[in-house]
Amino acid sequence: MRVVAEGSLAWLRSRKDRDGQPLISEAQHAAGERLAADFWQAGLSPRVTASWSGLTVSRVMRRAAPGAGIELADHVVAARQRVERALAAVGPELSGVVVDVCCLEMGLEAAGRVRGWPRRAAKVVLQLGLTRLGRHYGLIAPEPAPGFGRMRHWGAEDYRPGLDAWR
Repeated sequence: MRVVAEGSLAWLRSRKDRDGQPLISEAQHAAGERLAADFWQAGLSPRVTASWSGLTVSRVMRRAAPGAGIELADHVVAARQRVERALAAVGPELSGVVVDVCCLEMGLEAAGRVRGWPRRAAKVVLQLGLTRLGRHYGLIAPEPAPGFGRMRHWGAEDYRPGLDAWR
């Protein structure tokens, strides 16, 4: 069971910027918490000792050699696949900060310092990463690119280009 009294995401959600808006939106917070839950369920959290909770051992193999017949439980494999898909949707440039802050409970300042970024840069990168994560989970609607809509036909209604110019 994952118990977090006040993690990095909750702290960011409770803090306001100079305009009085939360540093991260409710959808960004929910996306980060969902990733953290999958990360924990997948057994990817760092541990001091070994954990056998995600492993299944068949009844026949209990008397076999150590390690024989041990497989990851289905829920652990499914959680790892969900984490992999979510981080792929976030992208390699943003996923490191998202994992550090959401899953490993690293503070923003420490995450930026580890990467050698200027002060407050980690906040912007995390916001971008959480927005992509929220879009992946369907919590944030994708925004259409400004000025780009459906492509319109620029010729006359009966105009059909020929391929003679390309021969």
